[in-house]
Amino acid sequence: MLRIFIGFDPRETVAYHAMVQSILENTSVPVALTPLALAHLGGALERVRDPLQSTDFAFSRFLVPSLCGFEGWALFMDCDMIVLEDLAALFELCDDNYAVQVVKHDHRPPETKKFLAQKQTRYQKKNWSSVMLFNNAKCRALSSAYVNSATGLDLHQFKWLENETEIGALPARWNHLVGYSDAIEDPAVLHFTTGGPWYDDYRNCDYSNVWRKYWALAQRVIEKHKNASSEVAEVP
Repeated sequence: MLRIFIGFDPRETVAYHAMVQSILENTSVPVALTPLALAHLGGALERVRDPLQSTDFAFSRFLVPSLCGFEGWALFMDCDMIVLEDLAALFELCDDNYAVQVVKHDHRPPETKKFLAQKQTRYQKKNWSSVMLFNNAKCRALSSAYVNSATGLDLHQFKWLENETEIGALPARWNHLVGYSDAIEDPAVLHFTTGGPWYDDYRNCDYSNVWRKYWALAQRVIEKHKNASSEVAEVP
């Protein structure tokens, strides 16, 4: 079973459900999907919200290894994504030589604002942490105490590792930055990092038709289960 943790922010609930539907449609093996909702984390994350923090899951993502008891492998993904390929193929890339594996973007966004007028920040290794394959046993530095006290840059620039040789590279198609990455024929994961079609300002962004396909599928599933629940409720 693949353990997959997805960043969750109430402002992007629609994005979360579309992403989950894309995983269910395209993955061939059982998955354990866990939304990193702050209300579910108890005292594991107690840090004061940073003024530069654009989502609820900016820091909770680094709790994944401890939530897994520092055992096995797990995947973290932002919620503003659509998965187009079997995630079993991504887990096949797990390499025990590394503590974490990421797409090593050289991402330097030119704009100063992104979705919901959030400030666009620039730093080395930007977006590396938006898709992370964690080799949990090698990530023991990410204790709850450390995640609550470390700076944002220390976390997102992987300063919690002894050296950068512990960071493995994933093919770029597993974190295709919509509107930034060079065009390719077969992106495996679309990442609407600046803002996606669930926001009016990005309604017609690149790949918006793909996102709408999976949101429509999610809506149909929800409606189907609502109708099924109503029928059961009416049985005497």
